[in-house]
Amino acid sequence: MEQRVSLITLAVADLGRSREFYESLGWRGQEVEETVFFQAGGLGLVLWGRDKLALDCGLDSADGTGFGGIVLAHNMRSPKDVDALLTAAQQAGGTITKPAQATPYGGYAGCFADPDGHLWEIAHNPGFPLAEDGSLTIPAFGSR
Repeated sequence: MEQRVSLITLAVADLGRSREFYESLGWRGQEVEETVFFQAGGLGLVLWGRDKLALDCGLDSADGTGFGGIVLAHNMRSPKDVDALLTAAQQAGGTITKPAQATPYGGYAGCFADPDGHLWEIAHNPGFPLAEDGSLTIPAFGSR
């Protein structure tokens, strides 16, 4: 695993309120399918509904009894790399919370929890290009 984070996803109770908050601080986001993406240097900050994010990570509930409301993502260059990293995480003592599978956006992703329960999504997303150094660029989704 390269030593980097591609995306930080925050679970939010009210997407509109959260987007307005960040935009009032000068951030500019793009909303796509009830998810807001912000370019933050070489990575992305994402706002997504709490229940949807928990379910996407393979958790049954977002009631706070096992979901901290934040997911770190590490994007990979291929689906094969996703599988290899999930296997390595499990062998190192992590717990697979969602086996890798095709995603609705045309990618491939799975999730694991580290020994302290912190969630990581490991993903190949052909729509989010990675630079040689691993930095990620949020694509232009179109107008708000």
